[in-house]
Amino acid sequence: MRIPTKEEILEWISDNPTLTSKRDIAKAFGIKGAARIDLKRLLKELEADGHLRKRNKSYRDPDKLPPVCVLQITGPDTDGDLFARPLEWHGDGPAPRVLVIPRPSDPALGEGDRILGRLAETTGETHQYEARLIRRIGTNPRRVLGVYRLTAEGGRILPIDKGDGKEWQVLSEHTGGAKDGELVEAEQSGPRGRLGLPRAKVVQRLGDPSAPRAVSLIAIHQHGIPDTFPDDVIAQADQARPAPLGKRDDLRDLPFVTIDPADARDHDDACWAHADDDPKNDGGHVIWVAIADVAQYVRPGTPLDREARKRGNSSYFPDRVVPMLPDRLSGDLCSLHEGVPRPTLAVRIQIDAKGKKIAHRFTRAMIRSVASLNYAEVQTARDGQPNQACAPLMQNVITPLYAAYEALTKARAERQPLDLDLPERRIELSDAGQVTSVNFRDRLDAHRLIEEFMILANVCAAETLIAARSPLLFRVHEEPSQEKLDALRETASAAGYSLAKGQVLQTRHLNALLNAAAGSDDAELINLSTLRSMTQAYYSPANFGHFGLALQSYAHFTSPIRRYADLVVHRALISAHGWGDDGLSPEGIEMLENTATHISDTERRSMLAERDTTDRYLAAYLSERIGNEFTGRISGIARFGVFVKLDETGADGLVPMRELGREYFHYDRENNTLTGSDTGMVIGLGQPVTVRLAEAAPVTGGIALQLLSLDGAPLKRAPGGRGKGGPVRRKATKAKRKSDKIKRKVSRRR
Repeated sequence: MRIPTKEEILEWISDNPTLTSKRDIAKAFGIKGAARIDLKRLLKELEADGHLRKRNKSYRDPDKLPPVCVLQITGPDTDGDLFARPLEWHGDGPAPRVLVIPRPSDPALGEGDRILGRLAETTGETHQYEARLIRRIGTNPRRVLGVYRLTAEGGRILPIDKGDGKEWQVLSEHTGGAKDGELVEAEQSGPRGRLGLPRAKVVQRLGDPSAPRAVSLIAIHQHGIPDTFPDDVIAQADQARPAPLGKRDDLRDLPFVTIDPADARDHDDACWAHADDDPKNDGGHVIWVAIADVAQYVRPGTPLDREARKRGNSSYFPDRVVPMLPDRLSGDLCSLHEGVPRPTLAVRIQIDAKGKKIAHRFTRAMIRSVASLNYAEVQTARDGQPNQACAPLMQNVITPLYAAYEALTKARAERQPLDLDLPERRIELSDAGQVTSVNFRDRLDAHRLIEEFMILANVCAAETLIAARSPLLFRVHEEPSQEKLDALRETASAAGYSLAKGQVLQTRHLNALLNAAAGSDDAELINLSTLRSMTQAYYSPANFGHFGLALQSYAHFTSPIRRYADLVVHRALISAHGWGDDGLSPEGIEMLENTATHISDTERRSMLAERDTTDRYLAAYLSERIGNEFTGRISGIARFGVFVKLDETGADGLVPMRELGREYFHYDRENNTLTGSDTGMVIGLGQPVTVRLAEAAPVTGGIALQLLSLDGAPLKRAPGGRGKGGPVRRKATKAKRKSDKIKRKVSRRR
């Protein structure tokens, strides 16, 4: 067995900065058994000669930086090039010089700004690295969103927030080229000016207030989502430093990976799996799930904690994220970046060959992710075409992850959680903020793998805290009300399907209904009706189970960067295990009920703002297609009209009652139908339609449609058409008789 030379070892470490433990090096050169002693000797010699520095069981060139790190801008040189220095530097010599390469879309950076950068090593230059901006962090000038109005001195900004009547003065040199009537984002630039108004400078022109780029900001302000951090919160975040190993379990040698969307801003969960070597668990697996230890940095009662609780959760929009925590934490210290040691709460889960959990244990640990992967590349690798990032991980990481997932699918099939088939929209934006396309997200096995791992970890957290008799916040999803179930039963019956009655409802009964309709014209109707029968999930210190997941005990543990509920569960685990003084405080326990109500409300607030933003983007996207025809399905019935979900974009539009004809339509709330008094035409959920786009208003997100055909046939209209003159004839009694006849079975023409 050939032992590598010192030069070969140094070259490997230089080319593979995330695979530098003795175990990684031995594996790279095929060194086994007694030969490891010689490798150890070579590494010690390199360390003694100053070529390597050993840190936490890994070897790094002492003059090398990790692939991603926090930098501070030191300012431009005489040629105008922008340079930075690393904030974390562990070498003996001076910190390396980093040249920042800006993209056209990057914000302007100045001396003292902190950024999270992705580094690439350079040679033959006066600088050792080049950096690309990931995001700017740690800046906190007060910001305002408003309409710019031109004045003789420059301009003023009228905030769009209804609760803020104070204007801002903009000097002529700080207008940023803004035009009268434009929506702008500005930041405070100085004390009050001559007119007694606070001064601001325009940092971003958003154009027409009704334009797509403005809609998420408008939704944020309309729904009262806090989008700027107080100074003391930023100051506390900036003072945070990387957590030491201390008493944590050292799991940095385990090949954890993060798997997220390609555009993920943070990485709060990592996982690894392997075949169980316990002879009593033949065919079983061990799954590790490690979650960012946010409690290490966000202590109870601190400004950071108060602000995180106030926000309750992060809010996600097509063009931006309003985070629960400042970027210094959410994008850096609490994010499980590749190749960087990060503190976590980890759970080791043992499952059998059928996916049943045998045992689990939690630990407070330090990990180092070996790769930051995205769903698409992991799935492509699994399907036989691994890219450069996945190829080295196939045997020891990706294949074992899928093996464990396949076992979990067996347990899932037996448990039968609710299995709705409702595609998720993805809005793609150009650099200018214009909607370029609206697609539906692919549902890959890679998505399902991470979902199953996270659900399992959440169950483990709930069970551990229940056993410890610790206070916590449960994620509760109660079963549907009898009234909603009866409505679903009526809809199913009208479409020719049945839902079991006279027994305790279980998700398997609903799944049987969904499976019966799968692939048919009624599939969307049944899925939508089932979704509408569900209650809304919420947080509670009392355990009422999770109906949708078919679980008796469920808590949110896996996303403490973006959900305050998960941070509460982390603190409960810390207290239950005696891991430190940063667990649940007596005040926190006393406030659990209020906290549960508050963060349930903030979650709904974010959902409404996100939905409003999506509606506005879709309306803006469709506004250039007025008069075009689209196919869709009836998604809602109301007294004032019919809602249609368009097949192409998933946008919801309204067909006003006046567009259905001049006859009177009887609204049957119980059956969710409209019945024409003259034609006898019945309109119900799920029916396929063709519509014409009549109006799309980006400012409100409203979409108005004209109904052209129903169930593939031209729309029947009562005599007289849509001409003017004379009131609509209201034959309510006749309509009621017709409705009664179809109450048990609604006839539909396919």
